[in-house]
Amino acid sequence: MVTISKTRLQALVTAAWLNRAMIAVVYIWFGFLKVLGTSPAESLVTKLFNITLEPFMGIQTFLLILGIGECAIGMLWLSPRLTKIAFWVMLGHLFTTFLPVIFLVEDTWQSFFSLTLTGQYIVKNVVLLSAAWFINVFREEA
Repeated sequence: MVTISKTRLQALVTAAWLNRAMIAVVYIWFGFLKVLGTSPAESLVTKLFNITLEPFMGIQTFLLILGIGECAIGMLWLSPRLTKIAFWVMLGHLFTTFLPVIFLVEDTWQSFFSLTLTGQYIVKNVVLLSAAWFINVFREEA
């Protein structure tokens, strides 16, 4: 059995809330940029869209849906009761953010094991995944 002091327990609770808030900020901010049409990731998203979803809808519609979806993921993280849903939806989203590393090699890799700035922007999402995992593991059961 593991024992934990009240101080450390409060630190864990605070850390979970900070992670929750920062995930929300990132998702809402980046999603809102897509809704406004000012996202620096738009060209990368468009390239991936062109080789995957282009036959099914227009890029502007997709960017709007993606932006609103990212904002919604951010909002989900603000409600502890929705943590499990937020985690799984975010996991699905993060899976798709890694697709350029496989499908857009020229944009994401300089050479073996050396990522471009775009590739680094994508791979840093493992930190978001780690923060989400931490929150999910330490969430209160409903």
